[in-house]
Amino acid sequence: MMHVTLRVIRIGGASALLLGGLGIIGSAQAYSAFSPDSPYLLGDWGGERTALENAGISFDFDYVGEAATILDGGYHDSHVAKYSDQFAVGANFDLDKLAGIPAAEFQVTVTNRNGHSVNDRMSDPGATVGGSSVQEVQGRGPVTRLTQFWYRQRFFNDALAVKLGRIPFGDDFATIDSNFQNLAFGSAQPGNWGNNIYNWPIAQWAAVIRANFSPEWYAQVGAFNINDSNLENDNGFDLRTSGTEGTLFPVEVGYTPKLDGMAGAYKLGFYTQNVENRAYGDGPDTRTSDTNTGLYYVVQQQVTTRGGNADRGLTLFSMGNANHGDTAGIDRYVSVGATYAGPFDARPQDDAGIGLAYLHVNDDVNDYVGYYNATPAGSLAPLPRQGHEYDAEIYYSFNLTPSLTLRPNLQYVANPSAVDSVDNAWVAGTMITASF
Repeated sequence: MMHVTLRVIRIGGASALLLGGLGIIGSAQAYSAFSPDSPYLLGDWGGERTALENAGISFDFDYVGEAATILDGGYHDSHVAKYSDQFAVGANFDLDKLAGIPAAEFQVTVTNRNGHSVNDRMSDPGATVGGSSVQEVQGRGPVTRLTQFWYRQRFFNDALAVKLGRIPFGDDFATIDSNFQNLAFGSAQPGNWGNNIYNWPIAQWAAVIRANFSPEWYAQVGAFNINDSNLENDNGFDLRTSGTEGTLFPVEVGYTPKLDGMAGAYKLGFYTQNVENRAYGDGPDTRTSDTNTGLYYVVQQQVTTRGGNADRGLTLFSMGNANHGDTAGIDRYVSVGATYAGPFDARPQDDAGIGLAYLHVNDDVNDYVGYYNATPAGSLAPLPRQGHEYDAEIYYSFNLTPSLTLRPNLQYVANPSAVDSVDNAWVAGTMITASF
């Protein structure tokens, strides 16, 4: 799931006291509140924000809201509108500046999600496996959570980095820059379709080791504790390890070149884990298996510039994911698309994008559906057969200031929840993002 890392500090007596203790009051003001050039709506807090960053403490407070309206189609064929949003608060501490620990940092982030998704009206409620979401920020429902709580130590001039703590899978693996509202075009896709992979805002105890062989090449490996109690809303701040079920092991190799000054990212990953999951097939839903492995790739490459400006131009992307075994709900996923930064000279800060995604439900799911529908319970309330779902989105970002963006979009979902008897749906969406 797409996520925003946010950091905030209370302005006023408490911050002034902290600044006084650091001996940095009186720093020059960089931006005033609501300045059109400021990266933050509230500006530089009279210079305090910059002074704190120079001292080793960075704060942010960001917001993302997503509205969606079903224009036509869906399971209920109703013109319902829903809104969901996320606040996130966090802080990053440069431990070299603060405590004399070279090349070390600590990150803490708390997220709060609210609202509901129109997918509740668009998808077949009887579907065994869910499809994509037209409001990705609604994932995991309304809840406040500790999303990041980790320490990172770098060695050998950043040739090696070790990260330990509470970490979402998508912080480090299968990442991509994305401004789409549909879940199928966001970052960390294995967390959407693989078993026991927790995306933002869920975190778990984990360790990630990354080796940078050159400025362009890297490899990394992780070990993520699997504990489904992390998914419960009442455990948003629980750091427990009791109830551990197993471990997820992802591995990724990446190449991040600049071709004629145009940035690219090429990533190939594999993951496996040792937890028993529900096994689909011609049998009861109490069957389990530990065949939980998957492959993924991420490709993103800028291919043009605008007037020689690398901050503007066309970027192409594609992502894919394959999950092995009878425990996979979605066994194949692929997306392709394009974005364009600075499409108009009159609005060089805007961007636009278009994407198409394909989700395929594991054939073993339909084997189970056939088995269940032959039972007395299934004859009374049969489950729908599932095949594939297509998701498409086109958006335009009005980047009003560096700190405020309005992003209307139009989405088309063919076979919502991969049930071909459900009417294809048109969805109008709008995303707003703000950094305070």
